[in-house]
Parts: sequence; C-alpha cells; structure tokens
Amino acid sequence: MNIIGKLLYPDVCPFCGKAYTKGICEDCKKNLFWAREPACKKCGKPLRDERTEFCKDCKERVETGMCYYDRGRSLWVHRPPVSGSVYQFKFHNRRVYARYYAGVMKEQFDRLIRKWNVQAIVPVPMDHKKRRRRGYNQAEVLARELGRITGIPVERKLLHKRKSRAAQKTLDRRGRAHNLEGSFWVERQTIALERILLIDDIYTTGNTVNEAAKILKKSGVRQVFFLTISIGQDI
Repeated sequence: MNIIGKLLYPDVCPFCGKAYTKGICEDCKKNLFWAREPACKKCGKPLRDERTEFCKDCKERVETGMCYYDRGRSLWVHRPPVSGSVYQFKFHNRRVYARYYAGVMKEQFDRLIRKWNVQAIVPVPMDHKKRRRRGYNQAEVLARELGRITGIPVERKLLHKRKSRAAQKTLDRRGRAHNLEGSFWVERQTIALERILLIDDIYTTGNTVNEAAKILKKSGVRQVFFLTISIGQDI
C-alpha cells in the first residue's frame, strides 16, 4: 500500500478497529481467549474437563463412524473481542483483517500444518447467491492469505456449495447437520490430492466442516484437516 493509501486506510487493530500499526492493540490482547488445552482431540474445541477426550459433537460422530475430518484447530474461543472482529471481517468488508488472522495462523500452526503435510488449502465455499450479495467469501480471502505466506497452493474452485434449505444459525445441532446434507459438490469427480486443509472463519458444531470433508473423501482425498479463526466451547 502506498503512502496515500496508508493515510486514507491506516493500519488498525483487528479487534477494536482503532488505528494501530502493530497488529492487535495492548487492550485487546489482554482480553483474548486462546483455544488452548484441555481440548478435543479431533476439533480442538476447549473442554471444561481435562479427563474428556472429545467434545460432545466429535464424540457422537466418532462413535457412529460419521466423523470425516481428521483433525482441526482454531486460534481463539468465539467470544468478545474475537466474535466482533470476525463479524466485521465477515459482514462489513474488513477483508484486510485476513492478513492478521493468516499471520497468526502461520505463527501458531506452521509446525502442525507441516506435520499434516497438506498439499492444498481449500476454503469452505458459500453458495453463489450469498456470495454475490456479500461480494466475497471470507473463507476464501483468508485461505488466499494463508497460502501466500505458507507457499501452499490454494484450490478455491475445487469445492462448491448449493444453497442450504435454511440459515444455519436458525437451527439446533441436529437440524444443522440435516440442513447441510448433500450441500457440497466437487469440481472434479476424482481428486488427485491426498491431504487437504480446509479453511473457514468459525467452527461451532462442526457440521459444515464435516459435510465438506465427507464429499472430499468420497472423491478420493485421504485426509482432511481444518483451521478456523474462532471456535465455540464445549458445554
């Protein structure tokens, strides 16, 4: 960005929006809740009981043989100031925040990404009508930034999404899973990639990631991992 651009669009803290040139401001830094241990062995959701192996959603999927993603992690618990930041990124065109999110993802998870040995980064898609209305897919913006700084190819046209029957946020846990059945499809029937990293903004029940992983594995992918900005907490 040139000098004029810097004056018109100064660097800001991605959590409070105040002008700040060093990423997150000191006040917001104190209020972050990192997604730390004890955590679910599958999705990384923080757990209240360190003796528990899985969160309730992953436990149910594992026991029924319906868990299609192999492992995932997130940066922060989805509560203020993170929730407000993601909302701005997602709905108010704060695409510039992706640079910060991706940088922290690389800092926190670079070793894990290399251990997973992923061959491509795939953003979780949104349906065409929603994308046209919003103007961009926040997961794709984040995936491009992460790909740029890690050197891992981004396959943004590999996975597609049909319009859901209803808005996910209006449904309960089981309703969300049913609502997403058959909603994803792949560009190619056979995918010549063995290990994929899915990128999304928020992980709640995991139904979106799980359904996306399901169709990818049906197309030949052996392992599907994921990273998100924020995640809920097991209750």
